[in-house]
This record gives sequence, structure tokens and C-alpha cells, in this order.
Amino acid sequence: MAASELYTKFARVWIPDPEEVWKSAELLKDYKPGDKVLLLHLEEGKDLEYRLDPKTKELPHLRNPDILVGENDLTALSYLHEPAVLHNLRVRFIDSKLIYTYCGIVLVAINPYEQLPIYGEDIINAYSGQNMGDMDPHIFAVAEEAYKQMARDERNQSIIVSGESGAGKTVSAKYAMRYFATVSGSASEANVEEKVLASNPIMESIGNAKTTRNDNSSRFGKYIEIGFDKRYRIIGANMRTYLLEKSRVVFQAEEERNYHIFYQLCASAKLPEFKMLRLGNANDFHYTKQGGSPVIEGVDDAKEMAHTRQACTLLGISESYQMGIFRILAGILHLGNVGFTSRDSDSCTIPPKHEPLSIFCDLMGVDYEEMCHWLCHRKLATATETYIKPISKLQATNARDALSKHIYAKLFNWIVDHVNQALHSAVKQHSFIGVLDIYGFETFEINSFEQFCINYANEKLQQQFNMHVFKLEQEEYMKEQIPWTLIDFYDNQPCINLIESKLGILDLLDEECKMPKGTDDTWAQKLYNTHLNKCALFEKPRLSNKAFIIQHFADKVEYQCEGFLEKNKDTVFEEQIKVLKSSKFKMLPELFQDDEKAISPTSATSSGRTPLTRIPAKPAKGRPGQAAKEHKKTVGHQFRNSLHLLMETLNATTPHYVRCIKPNDFKFPFTFDEKRAVQQLRACGVLETIRISAAGFPSRWTYQEFFSRYRVLMKQKDVLSDRKQTCKNVLEKLIQDKDKYQFGKTKIFFRAGQVAYLEKLRADKLRAACIRIQKTIRGWLLRKKYLRMRKAAITVQRYVRGYQARCYAKFLRRTKAATIIQKYWRMYVVHRKYKIKRAATIVLQSYLRGYLARNRYRKILREHKAVIIQKWVRGWLARTHYKKTMHAIIYLQCCFRRMMAKRELKKLKIEARSVERYKKLHIGMENKIMQLQRKVDEQNKDYKCLMEKLTNLEGIYNSETEKLRSDLERLQLSEEEAKVATGRVLSLQEEIAKLRKDLEQTRSEKKSIEERADKYKQETDQLVLILKEENTLLKQEKETLNHLIVEQAKEMTETMEKKLVEETKQLELDLNDERLRYQNLLNEFSRLEERYDDLKEEMTLMLNVPKPGHKRTDSTHSSNESEYTFSSEIAEAEDIPLRAEEPSEKKVPLDMSLFLKLQKRVTELEQEKQIMQDELDRKEEQVLRSKAKEEERPQIRGAELEYESLKRQELESENKKLKNELNELRKALSEKSAPEVTAPGAPAYRVLMEQLTSVSEELDVRKEEVLILRSQLVSQKEAIQPKNTMTDSTILLEDVQKMKDKGEIAQAYIGLKETNRLLESQLQSQKRSHENEAEALRGEIQSLKEENNRQQQLLAQNLQLPPEARIEASLQHEITRLTNENLDLMEQLEKQDKTVRKLKKQLKVFAKKIGELEVGQMENISPGQIIDEPIRPVNIPRKEKDFQGMLEYKKEDEQKLVKNLILELKPRGVAVNLIPGLPAYILFMCVRHADYLNDDQKVRSLLTSTINSIKKVLKKRGDDFETVSFWLSNTCRFLHCLKQYSGEEGFMKHNTARQNEHCLTNFDLAEYRQVLSDLAIQIYQQLVRVLENILQPMIVSGMLEHETIQGVSGVKPTGLRKRTSSIADEGTYTLDSILRQLNSFHSVMCQHGMDPELIKQVVKQMFYIVGAITLNNLLLRKDMCSWSKGMQIRYNVSQLEEWLRDKNLMNSGAKETLEPLIQAAQLLQVKKKTDDDAEAICSMCNALTTAQIVKVLNLYTPVNEFEERVSVSFIRTIQMRLRDRKDSPQLLMDAKHIFPVTFPFNPSSLALETIQIPASLGLGFISRV
Repeated sequence: MAASELYTKFARVWIPDPEEVWKSAELLKDYKPGDKVLLLHLEEGKDLEYRLDPKTKELPHLRNPDILVGENDLTALSYLHEPAVLHNLRVRFIDSKLIYTYCGIVLVAINPYEQLPIYGEDIINAYSGQNMGDMDPHIFAVAEEAYKQMARDERNQSIIVSGESGAGKTVSAKYAMRYFATVSGSASEANVEEKVLASNPIMESIGNAKTTRNDNSSRFGKYIEIGFDKRYRIIGANMRTYLLEKSRVVFQAEEERNYHIFYQLCASAKLPEFKMLRLGNANDFHYTKQGGSPVIEGVDDAKEMAHTRQACTLLGISESYQMGIFRILAGILHLGNVGFTSRDSDSCTIPPKHEPLSIFCDLMGVDYEEMCHWLCHRKLATATETYIKPISKLQATNARDALSKHIYAKLFNWIVDHVNQALHSAVKQHSFIGVLDIYGFETFEINSFEQFCINYANEKLQQQFNMHVFKLEQEEYMKEQIPWTLIDFYDNQPCINLIESKLGILDLLDEECKMPKGTDDTWAQKLYNTHLNKCALFEKPRLSNKAFIIQHFADKVEYQCEGFLEKNKDTVFEEQIKVLKSSKFKMLPELFQDDEKAISPTSATSSGRTPLTRIPAKPAKGRPGQAAKEHKKTVGHQFRNSLHLLMETLNATTPHYVRCIKPNDFKFPFTFDEKRAVQQLRACGVLETIRISAAGFPSRWTYQEFFSRYRVLMKQKDVLSDRKQTCKNVLEKLIQDKDKYQFGKTKIFFRAGQVAYLEKLRADKLRAACIRIQKTIRGWLLRKKYLRMRKAAITVQRYVRGYQARCYAKFLRRTKAATIIQKYWRMYVVHRKYKIKRAATIVLQSYLRGYLARNRYRKILREHKAVIIQKWVRGWLARTHYKKTMHAIIYLQCCFRRMMAKRELKKLKIEARSVERYKKLHIGMENKIMQLQRKVDEQNKDYKCLMEKLTNLEGIYNSETEKLRSDLERLQLSEEEAKVATGRVLSLQEEIAKLRKDLEQTRSEKKSIEERADKYKQETDQLVLILKEENTLLKQEKETLNHLIVEQAKEMTETMEKKLVEETKQLELDLNDERLRYQNLLNEFSRLEERYDDLKEEMTLMLNVPKPGHKRTDSTHSSNESEYTFSSEIAEAEDIPLRAEEPSEKKVPLDMSLFLKLQKRVTELEQEKQIMQDELDRKEEQVLRSKAKEEERPQIRGAELEYESLKRQELESENKKLKNELNELRKALSEKSAPEVTAPGAPAYRVLMEQLTSVSEELDVRKEEVLILRSQLVSQKEAIQPKNTMTDSTILLEDVQKMKDKGEIAQAYIGLKETNRLLESQLQSQKRSHENEAEALRGEIQSLKEENNRQQQLLAQNLQLPPEARIEASLQHEITRLTNENLDLMEQLEKQDKTVRKLKKQLKVFAKKIGELEVGQMENISPGQIIDEPIRPVNIPRKEKDFQGMLEYKKEDEQKLVKNLILELKPRGVAVNLIPGLPAYILFMCVRHADYLNDDQKVRSLLTSTINSIKKVLKKRGDDFETVSFWLSNTCRFLHCLKQYSGEEGFMKHNTARQNEHCLTNFDLAEYRQVLSDLAIQIYQQLVRVLENILQPMIVSGMLEHETIQGVSGVKPTGLRKRTSSIADEGTYTLDSILRQLNSFHSVMCQHGMDPELIKQVVKQMFYIVGAITLNNLLLRKDMCSWSKGMQIRYNVSQLEEWLRDKNLMNSGAKETLEPLIQAAQLLQVKKKTDDDAEAICSMCNALTTAQIVKVLNLYTPVNEFEERVSVSFIRTIQMRLRDRKDSPQLLMDAKHIFPVTFPFNPSSLALETIQIPASLGLGFISRV
């Protein structure tokens, strides 16, 4: 088909536009050959006449169909031209926010100027191991392809990153290196990948600066080789640098900065270690203030300085060297502040003691005067003499700047050299991947030597790029066996020859530099004479004689000749360098030590960039003469050599190209400037790639893809079984011109535009089909609508007629009802009037009768009150008269008595005066005068005291008298009031008369009031009616309120229930999180354990060199020495003699308790480290103390046994005495206490006493039983000992005489040995029980003594109390004591019951064992004693019958047991036919026997060996699903057995009586259960990893790529990336493959007897992996986000759900894990237009995060023209609606997430005694017991 035929009406084309570069338009009529004008309709609504070029008559470019817009690969476009490329990039960048796009082999990266969440660890993991065309374009995809090709082809790789400044080259290179560091890891523990990444901040600080185009512009190019070993792990790196821009050190343009390191130093100047540098603000230095922009927004230079120093430390640059670097940099800043003053036009000086220069000299350690002299002078050497010449101020300034640039360049070289040394590896490098971060094509208004070198390098790289693209195209054509026609492509070799050939521009420049008087002008004339008019690529500007123009591959560039010679020479004064070399600062001469040799490739131009070649880790040595000669090389010559070396390296590797595009010059995020983008696309070679592809057959389809896409264009008869022939037949019919396509081996190749023509045919066919479908459906819909309308009309008629009939019947009913209502209403009115009259009459009567009764009552009341008043007044008058007469009588008596006393006093005075009487009285009393005198004194003292008391009493008396006076006054007042009251009584009588008159008046008024009352009553009746109505309304409101309250209560209960459910869910989530954290810690622990083992093996391999005659132990046993693992006593058969020969090398096996403590410590450290550490230390101390006590006990026990038995009897007698005393006390209390409370018949006391007596009797009975059992055990022990002695003495002698075979003697000896050991263990257990009982009795006696003392104290206290209180207190104390004692006795009784039951069981077991031992001894004796008796197998059936479910093995057979049962047991062989969990049952039965023997060492050893052996098996065969599943089920069964037979009540509920008898009796293995649980968790996690490794290759192909429903999803055209060799095995897996694998997993787990709950958890984890990987790939693959793919995904998910139903696993939670994938598939299929659609999407996609929803909508791509893209406004609406949703910002699901596993207890119904051991296990050495 001719191209002109496609220009039909409505065809869309691209026309040039000065603003938008290209503009879209639509044809208004068909184009006919010969038309000169096209009628077009622009998108903005205007019509345009587009005139064709009359010379070329080229038609405008056709636009691609909409379904091809936004493709991942530009080569997938049907029309390959500039506007199509530009539009595709713009749509992806602006609409879909996608910054990466493939263009064939090139990755185009557009700088978004915004941080995007597409570089995390989850994205790296998603791209790791994926084919390049399978995922969306990304820098990680390029890095993965390079890494994969390096491993697959064993060829070195290169990633070439180029672009303008600010396009994102450095960031892209950084992310590529981060990908390699993350994916490959390092081969050693030196963290090489961290060092490789740490080199970035160092190189950015010394080589990056702020420019007008970029805040972090790299001012040098670099090529980093990342080295890998044979296992493709990073071992080191090496860096080469190119063209350092030295001129930036001394000059910066406006709004630009110097290198970052200078500003970082100034920002950190206040640090104490930087004070010696004497720095300040950046504006204080000439070299950092010229740009006027010392600060970058959002960048903290002080923090960046800390990062730089940290990176230097990580790379091994010591603090001293770092300070040396900072000294040199600070010296450069101070040197820039050195000023010069002119003496004349030819000389200058520096001011004396110039501070900047003195600081510079101090920092550099050079002489001030010498440096000052050579900054102002230079030395000129001739053939005979040497002159020292002063220089001008301008020359001195230039020399100063040149010296600064030279020092900085040397320091840059030194740092790069040390970085390379730090990244150098001693391990041999197997391969490498190089990352080239180099400048792109540059053209400015003024272009000089720097731009010339940059564009020269880009010409070389473009040539290499073109050759590589051409080569790939040729390989593709040859591979498909298509006739190869030479494609014309741009060859830039002439331009390269113009620059680098003989007499080229560089050659002439070097020649001019050698001339003594060579200048830029003479060099320009030589260029004109040599190349002008001779080379088409060289031109001369019209208006300049000092410039030239070169036609580069990207554009014409005009170069100014000024400064070329000076920059090429790179002049630095030698005398200044010598001064620096003589520095006392040791580091400074190191920078210049290579000056005698060839200038390092890092030396630079004086004002340009430094061309750098590869810097060796160690400087190469050379001859001085040769070095001097090489020193004369110019900068251009050095750059050309380094560029040739780079090209050789690139040509020896497989290149991968990344082209970085700068979308705008203003750093606006996601803003696309078409003009700038087109310039860069032309310059970076992307359009050249498109042109080369378009020149041949750009569109390429596999036969299957073509058939799937264009099946609609075929008829049924055209479809053959051979797909290739079918496609050929169809194409011959559809496209007549055979030159438009070619058939290859696997693909069909199309010319440009042919795919668009096929798409048009396909769309027309589908459109016709759609019209037919629409026609049919519309007719069907209208018919359905008519039938619905007819049916509705009939229904309406029926309802209207029925309504009319109902209305008439209603009218009749209303008429009859009205008559009835009138009748009843009239009756009601008459009846109501009667009731009113009757009620009024009754009310009047009641009021009248009440009034009369009240009057009568008032009269009686007044009379009664008058009598009372008279009574009280008369009584008061009589009392006052009585008081007056009494007072007068008392007064008369007092007067008379006073008169009689005076008379008596006179008589006594007369007698006292007589001397004679005095003498009579005082005869013989002289001696007593003194005594009387003393008594008088004492009486005086007493008198004084009495006087004081009297005064106090007088005061009290006075106060009381005052009170009495006040009372008297009050009484007088009351008397007056009484008088007044009598007056009032009279007045009241008068008022009564008045009141009677008033009464008559009130009666008359009453009538009027009654009349008013009637009126009021009527009014109240009306109010009552109103209030009743209001009441009804209030009732209704109340009901509504109650209803609302009930509803609110329901809502509150519902909300509370919801909150409760949410809280429980949250608690479950927290529990799962804690469980997950614990299991992750276990996983990390096992990983570290494996790492430890590997390191140990490596250490042994490296250190222990095998010698002759020496044999190493197996490396798998190295884990025995780890402090984090169990000690293993398992050894291989070949290692046993070795260990016997070398007993000194055998390590002591690690105790299990150490591991348990470490295990606990790991879990507890996460919560509270310090507290748990203290507790652990305390526990360890307790363990040590207990051990010390246990070691001391056996020494003391033997001597104390007899003493304790005697003491026990004494204590028991004391106990009886105390009890008797206690009974006596009770009796005494009962006698003394009150009879009503403490009498023996009292109910409370009687109950307590009965309980106490019953409990004490029961206790005595139990004690007697215990004593009887002890006596039986002692008697049995005594009976066993003579038997043992008998067997040792008599029987053994007879046996030895009769047994001639040594083997029989040994067996008999071993049997006796075992019996002795058993008896010893029994004796030890009995001793322990005796000791425990003795201690218990001692404690009981002590408590009784304390109780006795307490009772005595209480009695003593009670005796001090009064009798009543004493009785109450004693009774209360006795009641409390009795209740406490009752409770204690109840507890003791329960304990005694348990101990008795346990002792009875032990007694039965001991009796059986003794009987069996006696029988066994008789059997051993019987062959010698009874020779003639017939042999009867009597004991065999009895043993079968009495089998206790235990297995016995010898200690030395433990290794053999573990080896046969664990290490060499293969699930696919012997284990298939076994009972599920048989190894676990066997191991547990062995543990039971060790427990039965009470042999803790045997239990410990067996469990430790078992755990270590399982770990060893899983380490060797950990990638085999059957092995891991088998040991997971057996580990869980072993764990369940330890729980089921532990003897704990919680685990014994489902046991039979026989199973309860098999419980462990001596050891509590709870800690080992925890260890086994942790082991099961580790096995489960390993099982999940195995599942993931098996399923991962199937998931993407089966769930996404495979077309399960044939014909639903059409394949879109794909680009070059989809057809690389990396996808050769695409499509091998289908959904059926996944289902078959799931069936295999499920059947294996069921066959191994795995717990059903555990199977559910495994299935849930499998489905999570399937859902997460599928969703992650969907989010990273634009080609998968379509409507038809959503249908495929939903169908596939339904198949998985069907599988769950078949296996009865719907309640496992597996379906819920697929919910995000289901919602993503629904999101692809729902409508995405209106706000309602947005609301529906937000409510539907609750399992997806906001980032995932937006990503799916951005990636949604129509496969057919009938589908529509999602608009940007709709996506913004979704984002606005979801902005309040709090979810994770992470885009991808964590496919490595493992749900926390639990092991619910699952008891076994299998009886242990019924288990048979098959002979295939090789366990004949164990015997059933």
C-alpha cells in the first residue's frame, strides 16, 4: 500500500510550529496526488491551508494511532519520526509521570526535578532477575541487563550515561551503582559496596558545583569500573576522571558557586578542629564570593561536610590526612585573597606582612619571604644565563590563580588516587561493569577550548554508538535470515579526522604551542589555510578572523580561538612549585612527587578542565629522562590519549546507553519544553537511532503475536495449524506490495507505516462488528421497552379501576358510620350535662357541711386553750409564793446560827488566854516543838497551794455567778413577758368577739365566692381539656424520644461492639506483629548462625592446610563450636576412629541451657535490654548457687540420714504435744467464754470445731498411709539388695562356669549393670523424697511453734483486758485462727492427695520393673540351669501385652540412631511408606525411656543431637521441598508429643487413660518445647523460601502473561526490548502449571501428616506470594494495565479460589491475601470518567494504597481504539478524595513478607504401644520396653 493512500479524510498529521516545534492537525478531505495544498483542522479549532514544498513535495508526518501513544519503547511506534518521538515522551512524562522510556537500546531519562518513590529496596528487588522488556523502563532494568549479560556472556559491560548539565547524569550513575551494590553484595565482610557508594559524596564535594543550570553539576567526567569475582559479587572498584574544570576554582559566573567543598569548610569553620584553618564566611574569600550565591536552597553545607568526612573515614582516609586535605583547601582560599600593588607597569609587590599570604604560608608550611618573592617574579633561562624578572600586577594575579588551580588539581588527583586504593581489592577481578558519567554535547554563545574537548569526546562516543546500533541491526537481520541491505546512516569519521588526524586541529594546535612566538591569531590562520574550502565540515565565520566553525553530528558550533594556546600549554611557574615542594607540611610534597615523571593524566589546563586518564592504585615508576620528555605533552595530546584509552575500554565491553534529557531550563518539576527537548534528542543520538531503525524494517512481530493481534482479519478457512503459513497467506492478501514486509525465521518485519495500516484495517473490522452488535442490541432493547410499556399501561388501568371501586365503598362506609356517630354523640352530651349538675350539687353539700364542722371545732379548741393558760398562770403564782417564804425562813436560820457561833467563840478566847490551862496542855511537849514547827512550815506551803487553788476557784465562782445573774435577768424578762401575755389573753378574748362578727360577714361573702368558684371550675375544666391535649402531645413526644433513645442505645451498643471488634482486631494485629518480630529475629538468628558456620568453614579451609597422615573432621561439624548453636554429639562413621585418636581436640559439648538462655535473651532484648540483662544475671547467679548447693548436699546427706530419722520422731512427738496443748487451750477458752457464744452447742463454734477435727483426722490418716508406703519401699529396697548380692555372688559364679562364650558373659554383665543402675536411681529418688518430706515436717513444726507463741501472746494480751472484751477478743482470734488453719489444712490435703497418687503410681511401676528384672535374671540363668526343659516363648506375648510405649537404646548407639533416623532418612524413599510422623514418635519414645530411667544426661544429649541433626539435614537439603515439609511435620509432631505427654492438665484433656499413663514422670521439658517451637518456626520460614523460589518463575508468566481466555486480550505492537535474547523462555508457564504445583505442594504436606492448621497457614503464605508478585509486576508493567488483562486476572483468581474450595481451604485466609490483586483487576475494568466513578473506585479499592491506585490509573493503556485513556483530571480527583486516607506511601507490596506462624496443639490419637518400627529404618539396635 502506498503511503499517500493513508492521507484520507480525518487522518491526523504533524505540521511544524515555531513555538511547539510540532503541532497536530486533522485532514478535512482526502489527499490526491498532485495536490499542492492540504486542508487541515487544528486541535485549537482553527482551519489551515498547509502548502506542500513544491521541490520535495513531502507530505507531513502521519500521527500514530492513540493506542500506540505512551509506549514503553519508541521503536514500537508505527511511524518513527521526530514528532512521534517527542509526543510519546511528552505524554509519558506529563500525563503518566513516567521519566524513563526505551528507544531501542537506549534508555531515555527525563529529569523530573522532583524526588520520586521509585528507587527503594522494593523496586530493586522487583527488577532483580527480570528480563529487560518485561518491566517498565527504568535505570534498574538497564543495570540488571548489564549484570545479567556479564554473568551469562562472561563479558565486561559498560553503562554510558550522557546528557547536558542538569539532566541527571550523576544521579542516574549513582542509582546504577546502588543497584549493583544491593543486588550483588560483597564477597567479603569489608562492605565494599558501601565503600563504592561512599565514594560518591567525596567526589561530589570536590568535583561538583552549582551552576545556572544545575545545583549539583558534575564539573568532571568519570568512568567507574566496579569489579566482580567469579561468583559475581563486588570485590572492588576503580575510577578514572576526565576534564576537571579547574577554572571554577578561581572564577565563577553570576549565580554560580565554586566547588562544594569550599563552602562546606566555611560552614564548619566554628568547629574546634577547624580553628587552625582561620576560615570564616564564604563571602570573606575572593574565590567563593564572585558568583554572589553562596547558599543553595535546601542544602545544609555543615551537614554535607559531616557526610563527606564520614565517607572519607569509611574509605580509610585517616583523620590526619583529612585535616591535611582541609589545610590545603583552606590555603587555596587564603591564597585567593592575596593582593598585589603595582610599582610600575612591569613590576608589582605584596604589602609587608600581608595577612592572607602569611596564613597561606603557615598552613602550607613554606617560607613567607620566598613565596612572596616568587609570586612577584619569575625566572627566565637561556642557553648561557638565568634571569629573574619582575612581573606586572596582571601577570602576578594570573600566576596566583594558576598556582591555585594547579594545587587543586593535584589535590583532586591525590584524593582520586586514595579512593582507588581504598576500593582496590586483593582478590583477582573476574569481570567488571563500567559506569561512564560524562558530559553531553555543549554549545554556548562563546565556546572555547573546554567545549571543543567535550564535543570531540562526544563525537567519538557518537561514532561508537552508531556502530553499535548498526551492528545490532545487522545481527538481527542476519539472525532472522532476511536479505541485508546497506542502511545509510550518519558517519562522523570525517569530523573526527578533522580534529585528530595529521595536520588536524589538535595537531596544528600542538605545533603552534611549540613555536616561540605562537599566538591564537597565527594558529587561526593556519587552520584557515589548511582546512577552509578543503573540508566541508570546517567553516570560517563571516565577521571574524579569530574563530572557526565545525559541523558536528548534532549541530554547528562556532569556537573562539582566544585562549586556546594558553589553555593547551597549562603554564605554571616552576619556582612556585619548588617552594611548595620544600614545604615542612609532609602531605604537600606528596601532591607534587610525580612532577618529575610524566604529568599525571589528571593535570589540567590553566583555565579549563583537566583531562584525566586512568589513575593506577600505585604510581608507576619511570626513568627521569623519559618523564622530562613526557612532561612536554600538551593538554590536548593528553586528552586525546585518555579518550583513545576510554574508547578501547568501551569497545572491549558490551555498552548500554542512558541518555539524560533536561525538560526545561528553570528546574520546574514535570514541565516539558519541546524546543529544549528536541535539541537534546538531536544531540544525544536518540533521533539517529530512530532514523536507522526507520530506514529498514522498524516494526517486528513474532508470528504468534501477529496471529493473536490480527486474528479478526482472518476468516475461519484461512486459519491453518501452521501459524507461520497462516500469517503469510493473510499478509499476501492484505498488503499487495511485498517490499513492505519480510518473513524471518521467528518474526515478521514491516516497513514504517504498515502496522498503522493493519491497525486501521483491524479497527474498521471491529467498528463494523460493533455497529452490527449495536444494531441488534438496540432493536432488542426497544422491543423490551415496548413490552414493558404495554404491561405497565395494563397494570395502571387495573389499579385505577380498583381505586375507583374502593373509593365508592369507602363513601358508603362513611355515611353509615356518621349516623352511628351522631347517635352516640347526642347520648353522650345529655349524659354529660346530667353528670355536671349532679357533681355541682354534691360539691355544694360537701362545702356547707365542712364549714359547719370547722366552726364547731374552732370553738372547742379555744375553750381548751383558755383552760391551759389558766392552769399555767396559777401554777406560776403558787411557785413564786413558795420561793419567797423559803428564802425568808433560810435567812432567819442563818442569823440565829451566826449569833450562837459568836457566843461560842468568845468562850474559847477566854479559855485560851489562861496560862495555867496552856501549861496543862503543853506538859512534855517541848521536844515536839521543832516537829510542829516543821509541820507548820509544811502547812504554810500547803496553804499557799490551797490559796492558789482558792483563787482559781474564786475565778470560777465569779464566772458562774455572772452566768446565774444573766439567767436571773432572763427569768425576770420572761416574767414580764408572761404579764404581757396575760394582757394579750384579754385582748384575744375581745378579738374573738370581733371575729364572730367577721364570721357572719364571711358567710355572706362565701356565697359570692361560691359563685365565682363555679365560674372558675368551668374555666379549669377547659384548661384541663387543653392540658390533656398537651399531655397527649407530650406523650407522643416522649414516645418518639424513647424511640430515639432506644435507637441511640442500639447505635451505641453497635458502635461499642464495633470498637470492641476493632480493638480485638488491633490486639490480634499487635500479637501478630510481636509474633512476626520474634520470628524475624529467629530468622535473623538462623541466618547469622549459617553465616557463622560458613565463616568457620572458610577459616578452617584457609588456616588448616591438610598435611600427610592428618585427617580433618567434616566441616559440617564446625557448628558444634558455635556459642549460638546446640552441641552435637552426632558423628559420621568415618569420624569415630579419628576422635578416638585425637581425644584432646574434642570439644566439650555445649549445654542446652546455654542456648535456652541465649534464646530468651534474644527475645527479651527487644523489649527492655538493661532490665532483662539484670534479670538474666540474677538467674545465672541463682543457677550457680543451686548447683553449688546440689554439690554440697550429697556430701552432707549420707551422714545426716540417721540423725534426721531420729529427729523426725522427736519432731512428731513435739507436734503431738503441741496439739494437745492447743486442745487444752480451746477447752479453757470455751469454759471462760460467754455461754451464749462459745458454748459447745453454739452453731458457729460447733461448725468450726467439727471442720477442724475432721481435717486433723484426715491428715493423720494420710500421714499413716505415707508412713506405710515408706515402710513398704524400705522393705522392698532391703529385699532387692540381697537379691543383687545373690546374683553377684552365687548365680554369676555358676553362670561363668557354665557359659563358655565371652559374648554371653558380656551380655549378662551389661544386664546386671543396668539393673544396678536402675536400683541406684530408685534409691536416689527415694532419698530425695525422704529429704523433701523431712524438710516439709520441719517447716510444719516451725509453723506450729510460731502458732503456739502467738497463742500465748494473745492469752497474755487478753488477760489484761476486762472480762467481756477478753471473751470477745479471744473468740475472734480463735475463729480467724481456725478458718486460716482450715484453709491451710485443705491445701495440705490436696498436696498430700497428689503426692499419694504419684507415690502409688511409682510404687506400681517399681513393682513391675522389679518383677521384670527378676524374670529377666531368671531368663539369663535359665539356659545354664534348665538344659533339658523344652524352650517355651512364654515371655514374648507378655512383653507385647505389657509394652509401655518406650524404646530403649544404648548410650553409644545414639549417633547411630540419629544418623539412621534423621541424617540418612530420605522422604522420597523409605519415608513415603511410613506412618506420618513416625520419626517423631520414635524419638519421643526414646525420650520417654530416658525419662523413665531418670537419666537427665541422656535426655539432654538425645534432644540436642536431634535438633542439631535436623538443622544439618535442612542445611544440606534445604532447597528440597519434600525434605523441608517432612521435617516440619515431624518437628511439629515431636513438639505435640512433648506437650501431650507432659503431664500438664491443659494438654491431657483429649488423652485416653492409657495415654495418660505414658506421661513423662521425672523431667519438665517446657524449655525444650520452646526450642523445638523456634526450630519449627525456622523450618517453616525455610519452607516458605523454598515455595517462593519454586513459584516465583511461574507466577508472572502464569498469572499475567499467559492468555488463559483465548482471544480476549489483543497483543499490542512491542519494541526492540521485548525481543531480546533475555526472554527466550517466555510463556513456558501457565496457570495450570501453578495449579499443578499447588496440588503437588498440598499432596506432599498431606502425605507427611502435616497439621491441617499449619497447611492452611502455608497455603495462605503461598497465595500471598502469588498475589504480591503479580500485583508488583502489574504496577511496573504498563503493557499489562488494560481492560482485557483485568479480565484475565479475575479469571485466574477465580481458578485459584476454585482450587481452595476443592481442598476445603476457604477458611484459611488465603483468599483475603488476593484482595489487593482482585481490586487492582477491578480497577482496570470499571468506568473511569465521572465523579461517581471516582467515588465508587475509592470505596471499592480499600485494600490498595493511594500510590497503587494512582499508579494503576497512570499506567492504564487501551489495547483497542474503543477504550479510552484515563484523564489527568480524573486522577487528580481520585488523589483529592484519597488524601485523608492514612496508608503506606510504599508502592509495591513486600513479597518477602512472611506471616507469623503458630502451631496449635494437635494431640494424636495413636497409641504409642501399637507403633511398629519397620526394618527399613535400620533401627534393630533399639528395643521396645
